[in-house]
Amino acid sequence: MLKVGVVGTGSISEFHIKPYLANDEAELVALCDLNGERLAEKGRIYGVSHLYTDYRELLGNDEIDAISICTWNNSHAEIAIAALESGKHVLVEKPLCMTVDEALAVENAVKKSGKILQVGFVRRHGDNAALLKRFIDDGDFGEIYYAKASCLRRLGNPGGWFSDHTKSGGGPLIDLGVHMIDICWYFMGKPRPVSVSGNSYSKLGNRSHIKNLSFYQAADYDPSLNDVEDLTNALIRFENGASLMVDVSFTLQAKEDELYVKLFGDKGGAEIEPELSIVGEKHDTILNMTPQIDNLTFDFEKAFYNEINHFVSCCIEGKESIAPVSDGVQVMKMLNGVYESARTGKEVVL
Repeated sequence: MLKVGVVGTGSISEFHIKPYLANDEAELVALCDLNGERLAEKGRIYGVSHLYTDYRELLGNDEIDAISICTWNNSHAEIAIAALESGKHVLVEKPLCMTVDEALAVENAVKKSGKILQVGFVRRHGDNAALLKRFIDDGDFGEIYYAKASCLRRLGNPGGWFSDHTKSGGGPLIDLGVHMIDICWYFMGKPRPVSVSGNSYSKLGNRSHIKNLSFYQAADYDPSLNDVEDLTNALIRFENGASLMVDVSFTLQAKEDELYVKLFGDKGGAEIEPELSIVGEKHDTILNMTPQIDNLTFDFEKAFYNEINHFVSCCIEGKESIAPVSDGVQVMKMLNGVYESARTGKEVVL
């Protein structure tokens, strides 16, 4: 039985808490949050009695084997390193942290501790992603040399800490772009990134006068603060010659929201967003193929159950996660490189 604590009880935490409660091999024994009122409420809702307002006190509980980190991005590295040093396994929400130096420090702590650290790249755990990965690993698409991904919200700034650069490290790139970049890179075989060129725009603000979509509002929503970008785009080049184009926005003068992930290989291609479809050739004919599965689209909640179950299994069995710390480091290099390129107006060599 893996005994678990969750640090941070804001909006995303329920997607960790509920799967832990449903997992027969895990026991949720502790919660931690700086907001005492929210902490007490979550403790009552989920029947958890060990409640902490200081994560260090939670880590001092020797009963706890592993933690999920669901806090602001600026605290991910600090809490992860402390948890690893205290002998606990770690599942940290994406992004791994805010800087490359932090990422390398976390990676070093993982190596020293010998514990599992899984990065919350939840899209890797979708049922549709698992199926597509089987096609890719079997060579059905050949060499995947190009990918395109877009996650454009016309009005979807979560506000709160997401809009506070000191806590988040950025806007849509580090919040949404981390998913788009990671899932493409994962399917492309995780080639080493060598350079990035990006642009970032802060033209519209959070447009709170239009009323943010309630679905995107953070637990600590505050429309008065916004110092992150509206839109970022980037071209990422890899050592094997492959390339990835991505654009993401919190707010944009667009007709509608847009979400797609497209992969192109020399034997075939695929789209996994908005729903899974596969392209191939046979008998001199191009084929558009739709897999006959229940979840062609990404099931957000189901993917979190898969992710948590995978983490619990890795901790108990000692096997490596499909989202290890080394992947978090590489994605952080790409994210930071895009921001640096946008800031300097020059291509950045990684």
